[in-house]
Amino acid sequence: MAANKSNLIYNPTFRAVLFQALAAAALFFFIYSIINNALVNLEQRGIATGFGFLTEQAGFGIGLSLIDYDETYSYGRTFFVGLLNTALVSVLGIFLATIIGFLIGIARLSSNWLVSRFAAVYIETFRNIPLLLQIFFWYFAVLQALPSPRNSISLGESVYLNVRGLYFSKPVFEQNAYWIGLALLTAIVLSIGYTIYAKRKQQATGKQSPILWVSISLLVILPTIGYFASGQPIHMEAPELKGFNFRGGISIIPELAALLLALSVYTASFIAEIVRAGINAVSHGQTEAALSLGLPQGKNLRLVVIPQALRIIIPPLTSQYLNLTKNSSLAMAIGYPDLVSVFAGTTLNQTGQAIEIIAMTMAVYLALSLLTSLIMNIYNRKVALVEH
Repeated sequence: MAANKSNLIYNPTFRAVLFQALAAAALFFFIYSIINNALVNLEQRGIATGFGFLTEQAGFGIGLSLIDYDETYSYGRTFFVGLLNTALVSVLGIFLATIIGFLIGIARLSSNWLVSRFAAVYIETFRNIPLLLQIFFWYFAVLQALPSPRNSISLGESVYLNVRGLYFSKPVFEQNAYWIGLALLTAIVLSIGYTIYAKRKQQATGKQSPILWVSISLLVILPTIGYFASGQPIHMEAPELKGFNFRGGISIIPELAALLLALSVYTASFIAEIVRAGINAVSHGQTEAALSLGLPQGKNLRLVVIPQALRIIIPPLTSQYLNLTKNSSLAMAIGYPDLVSVFAGTTLNQTGQAIEIIAMTMAVYLALSLLTSLIMNIYNRKVALVEH
């Protein structure tokens, strides 16, 4: 029996499980001690705990809200307003940074000296200036220098730019407008179906079909037909200057514009280097083989080089997406109403529920990061080289 116990102790698998269990127990005890001590201290100071404050009236306004909100709504509503505002700037930032980064990364490898030098200057300039300073530059030096609403810059019919933001017409949907939505949904389904058909046809015959132009045509023509067939059930509501500001239409506040520009431009400088490294990692023989088959430089890059480079680009690109989402919390510096500013800032100051609010805020950023990683990992597995 003693020999069996001795053998069990020296068993590598048993020891690994034992040490991990002990480490997990110590970690849970440490976390429990911190939470318990915090709750005791809060109770001694007469500070309430729990999430009951989420149903209390907030009593403060928010400059930008994607859902209905005013001072009479609860603190729980402020959480969702801040969450949606954070998601808005993160999604738009990822989209713009990806486009700019890929363009600059490809331009960095251009044989044109001027284009290549411009891309190099862009990369070395924006990635070496702190992001917070770039946010300040766009907000204070650029957008705050714009004229007042009464002296707005007209960028076209019913489009105005001033220190309060960018204002343009808003579409107002009437009763039969759902037909346009159905036509758009049909166009999307047909575009996806045609794309699948075209790719299978290419794999079987080697012949390419114009996927992009067919998809664009479907997305334009079908909703247009639905618009006229349903009696043109959309009219535009133009912004109008009333008093000291514009009313009606759609407005983009300068805080959103400054934050979005800074995040996109800054992150794009890192993405550009990732793209450049990924393209350089593809064997030059692949390019020579494609050119020898008569492929133009553009198709060579799009069909041969980029698909292979994506296997190298995707993992570090995911990290940049995560950094952009987390860096959006700097919005507090210029007053953009994101989750940190609205919920972990104003709501926390008014309620004093520090543990609950900070925990919820941390959980949101963790969830956004995990969701981004999940989507990118799925795409990474799709483009990864499969060995048989």
